[in-house]
Amino acid sequence: MAEENHMTGLDQGLESTERTGPSSDALVVAENVHKSFGRLEVLKGIDLQVRRGEVMCIIGPSGSGKSTFLRCVNHLEKLSAGRLWVNGELMGYRQRRDRLYELRDSEIAAQRSDIGMVFQRFNLFPHLTVLGNVIEAPTQVKRIPKAQAVEHALELLERVGLPDKASAYPEQLSGGQQQRVAIARALAMEPSLMLFDEPTSALDPELVGEVLDVMRDLAEGGMTMVVVTHEMGFAREVGDSLVFMDDGVVVEEGSPTQVLSDPRHERTQAFLSKVL
Repeated sequence: MAEENHMTGLDQGLESTERTGPSSDALVVAENVHKSFGRLEVLKGIDLQVRRGEVMCIIGPSGSGKSTFLRCVNHLEKLSAGRLWVNGELMGYRQRRDRLYELRDSEIAAQRSDIGMVFQRFNLFPHLTVLGNVIEAPTQVKRIPKAQAVEHALELLERVGLPDKASAYPEQLSGGQQQRVAIARALAMEPSLMLFDEPTSALDPELVGEVLDVMRDLAEGGMTMVVVTHEMGFAREVGDSLVFMDDGVVVEEGSPTQVLSDPRHERTQAFLSKVL
């Protein structure tokens, strides 16, 4: 069996990481996360922790690295340097003594199965019904019996307010309804973490509330969530912490009330003056 590829750039600072490790009460731990696309450095050293049951909202201008960071959390993007843990597991890599090795695709897929992600665009399968979309991953990835998956899917559609749309196709739904189906589809895998990448940005204004209501219900139920958003009211009301990113770094972090009402950094102040 071939040995895994050794990831030299990611080994920097490994000794201190090996001694300390991720915090036991944190579900997500990002340590010095860098991501480059060719010569373009998008993430320039992100250090964040998300506690179990926490709702972390991330705000910032377009191009600041918010979405790239989310994609690194579930290893849709490979890190250029640093480390990232979810639920105590090093995402995408295996550590052996002082070296990191990239996991096989099947191992990475197993890690991702514990992380739900909802994108700006709904990414539903157009040839499947709503019910078919929701049961696809549980039956194909987790090998859950179809009858059991259908029962759970119907419960989730009830939860997101779409119990009567099980037999509909995505093209028959509004954007807000499609996004609620996307949330149900992510929840069908029973993840311990939900990632939302500007889930309302593609919606007409009158449809935003119905999606935020579902997310608010998830938060009240104790789901750990990282939400990239421009919805400042949602961040203030639902978020436990608020992170402002710009130019690939975390500029400011604190409670939503503190960051939105009394930002410390000039860059945060300038951004909020345009969006509040």
